[in-house]
Amino acid sequence: MRHLTWISLAFCLTAATRCGAAGNGKAEIVDVKAIWGRAPHNAFTDLARFKGRWYCTFREGQGHVSPGGELRVLSSADGEVWGPSALLSMPGADLRDPKLSVTSDGHLLLMAAAAWPPPAEVTHRTVTWLSSDGKEWSGPAEVGDPNVWLWRVSWHMGRAYGLGYSTTADRFVRVYTSRDGTRFTTLADRVLDSGYPNESSILFLPDNTALCLLRRDGDDATAQLGKAVPPYRGWIWQDLGVKIGGPHMIRLPDGRIVAAVRLYDGQARTSLCWLDPEQPRLDEFLTLPSGGDNSYPGLVFHDGLLWVSYYSSHEGKSMIYLAKVRIPPAKELKPERKPAWQPRQSAMGR
Repeated sequence: MRHLTWISLAFCLTAATRCGAAGNGKAEIVDVKAIWGRAPHNAFTDLARFKGRWYCTFREGQGHVSPGGELRVLSSADGEVWGPSALLSMPGADLRDPKLSVTSDGHLLLMAAAAWPPPAEVTHRTVTWLSSDGKEWSGPAEVGDPNVWLWRVSWHMGRAYGLGYSTTADRFVRVYTSRDGTRFTTLADRVLDSGYPNESSILFLPDNTALCLLRRDGDDATAQLGKAVPPYRGWIWQDLGVKIGGPHMIRLPDGRIVAAVRLYDGQARTSLCWLDPEQPRLDEFLTLPSGGDNSYPGLVFHDGLLWVSYYSSHEGKSMIYLAKVRIPPAKELKPERKPAWQPRQSAMGR
């Protein structure tokens, strides 16, 4: 299989704007606060609205990597007052990086990785739970393949799609699909196998094109933007020229795409970026209050605001934060400075 990539000669990030007046055409943090911090380490969030309520999930543990991590689910009627809804665990396993989505038949799906330390032959399994009320959960169901971490799924036309990445020395990502969230099949194998590809987020455009924002941790460690059309078996990859972590994407009502990522250039932080899939490029436009151990955002657009869950240790302890961001419509935005580079095409693959 052959893959294509665009490699930038240079990459320019526009200056971060932390808080600006909406009248000046800049994104504005309306509110940000810590909503949970009871465990020694609280991290790796996701956010969803389900049956008129808010749900936020994350891992509770002793540290960033530690045995016995559990999955906490919080719920809220208004996004202001949050309370515990569920606490999920598996005997002997460290549960990591929970993700929420709403299935095609109207259930809340919670997906995570169960991790076991070496010398276990299987060190990672993807597991899912289903709920009709956010309180009672059926599962866990083991899905996908052993030692392939299905990191996040997106639903489109009645099916879930997501990339799983190998946790063994043979590094690759493959595409999975499911109709119900409890049984996943391989749709396309080894769609990328260079540069240690791993965490990802898939977004579908109105014309059914799929975009995938993908983290890599190999020698160059630059993020990739993947594109595919139905049936999503053939993917073209383009290099974004920047290192990211914990990627997630959302398409705004006006068609613009916001990517929430951790950036590393000088200071690790959780940021919102414009994603231009045509250039392709990422432009940071808002830095959330963050630092140290941080990122892994959840994204929901609701009532004219972008709601962002994330975790950060910038206040001394790793805690869960919720930010509300007002983003002016596209016509109000000032034009951004264009990059000073032109991409060139090169071959990439096995």
